[in-house]
Amino acid sequence: MDRFNRWWEIPVQRKRISSGIAAFLTAFALAGCGGSGGSKSPSGGTQSTAPAITSQPANQIVSTGQTAMFSVTATGTPSPTYQWQKNGANISGATSASYTTPTVTTADSGEQFRVMVSNTLGNITSNPATLTVNSGPAASSIDVVTYHYDNARTGQNLKETVLTPANVNSTKFGKLGELAVDGLVDAEPLYLSNVVIPNKGTRNVLYTVTEHGSVYAFDADSTSSTPLWKISTLLNGEVPSDDRGCGQVTPEIGITATPVIDRTRGSHGAIYVVAMSKDASGNYFQRLHALDLVTGGELFGGPVTIQATYPGSGANSSGGNVVFDAKQYKERPGLLQIGGTIYTTWSSHCDISPYTSWVMGFDASTLALAQSNILNLVPNGNDGGIWMAGSAPAADSSGNIFFLMGNGDFDTTLNASHFPTNGNCGNCFVKLATSGKITLADYFTPQNTVAESNADLDLGSGGAIALPDVKDSSGTIRHLAVGAGKDAIIYVVDRDAMGKFNSSVDQIYQEINGQLGGNVFSMPAYFNNAVYYGAVGDSLKAFPIASAKLAASPSSQTANQFGYPGTTPSISANGATNAIVWAVENGGTAVLHAYDATNLATEFYNSNQAANSRDQFGGNKFITPMIANGKVFVGTPNSVAVFGLLP
Repeated sequence: MDRFNRWWEIPVQRKRISSGIAAFLTAFALAGCGGSGGSKSPSGGTQSTAPAITSQPANQIVSTGQTAMFSVTATGTPSPTYQWQKNGANISGATSASYTTPTVTTADSGEQFRVMVSNTLGNITSNPATLTVNSGPAASSIDVVTYHYDNARTGQNLKETVLTPANVNSTKFGKLGELAVDGLVDAEPLYLSNVVIPNKGTRNVLYTVTEHGSVYAFDADSTSSTPLWKISTLLNGEVPSDDRGCGQVTPEIGITATPVIDRTRGSHGAIYVVAMSKDASGNYFQRLHALDLVTGGELFGGPVTIQATYPGSGANSSGGNVVFDAKQYKERPGLLQIGGTIYTTWSSHCDISPYTSWVMGFDASTLALAQSNILNLVPNGNDGGIWMAGSAPAADSSGNIFFLMGNGDFDTTLNASHFPTNGNCGNCFVKLATSGKITLADYFTPQNTVAESNADLDLGSGGAIALPDVKDSSGTIRHLAVGAGKDAIIYVVDRDAMGKFNSSVDQIYQEINGQLGGNVFSMPAYFNNAVYYGAVGDSLKAFPIASAKLAASPSSQTANQFGYPGTTPSISANGATNAIVWAVENGGTAVLHAYDATNLATEFYNSNQAANSRDQFGGNKFITPMIANGKVFVGTPNSVAVFGLLP
């Protein structure tokens, strides 16, 4: 600016200049020092701009023997150049927008990396990013092998010794980084302690899957996006499915459901995954994969293409059987393992017909699907999808399965055993027996069930918990399950006598009406004799259990409310102490909240508290936070965000 001032600042009294020349000189000067920080040629060419950094390098946490990658996002015209520095000194050859270190040792811990971004108009230096190198896997004894920690789907991790109310605050706790992946992470990540990975040593491993059909194994003690291994479930010539004209999972459908892990199968253990794909001819496939936990290789001759029929005359039936059509379904609920069987449950794409209600159980060692392990719960009708907001079927210690079904046909004419005469049980809270042949063993549905299905106010939008045994006022041990759906009623069923159907009155153990402020598109959690619910447009609420009954109103609730789809909480605690309720608030920018489990009005932390958007991350609809060994893992549209104690 100074040189232009000196050049054109001609005293007016010495020489009169024409208005045209003055206008030209004024425009030229403004172009040289204007607010755009750049210049534009008189002929109207491309405007030049000084470099600016729009995304700073982030701190990296890796383990010995790994590499760390630092990256920057910058703008400028001409395109900027880059020079990375370590501890203030230039790194030879490190001249791109990202820099990957050589393999690191603990001696590298604490080093700082920054980058100088330059073009002809100037340069700018990034903030420094710190490298932290762990000497080995953090001591851990927890495995998270299934959705919400256990088959009962309680959502409680009682082995958390690192995170406490004293250190979960924005000063000591925050986002450590994000593990970048190739698609939406709709499934809950899973975690294993002390896995021996060939040529990489013993690691705590985070397993995550994407809607692009990929499966990743990451070092859970690192924020490096370089996986221990990654595989694609797509066969040659295939791509993930399109969204089938439904905006629920979009723009592609690959792996939607939370997998399940069995450390005893095969040589190293197996992770079971259901993936959807499409070939060049427009054919759609659903396949079950069993993958080696340490290599990602296919096991047991897999994958297997999922095909099934069941006796009935319902939607998409032929020759006396309803037929499973892969393109009409997605495996939205998480997988369930009971003994040697992997169970899958199926939802439709929106309510796009034809579809019915499928449950299938595969042999964990062979991936075979026996006819005795196939059940259709609306075999002679329509609909009855199994959704549960991406949670998973619950199971008790006897191997019985419990879940809530979506809107569908229900036969109000009952047989002598009070089951629907035509076998259609849409909009039911069901109990399935799995010994020998999978069967509908019991159910509950409200007296207005047909009207609810017709109005799309079904139970199946929410998940269910098989509660721990409780004792009633008479000393009787009760086996209960709890669930809720779009009608915003909390249904507590006796798992030994669920109540079935009565057209005049709901025959049920307990109903709580008027306490949830919206539809339920989420899963509750359980901890220390309390059930936690987060409905749409409502606060997260705690309902204590006393004498085998849920309280008729909440004992505490959060100050903030959660928009669609509400929230599915998870709980970390060390036994019965230091209990924290974790909940994600959905949105373009999502928010991770941490609350006192004994009083939800007390918020310890949320990811909007730190300055400069330090802890923010992208929202993703049905996300369940997973807490393990001092970390909180949250799926996003293109990563797994990792939270923990700050270095």
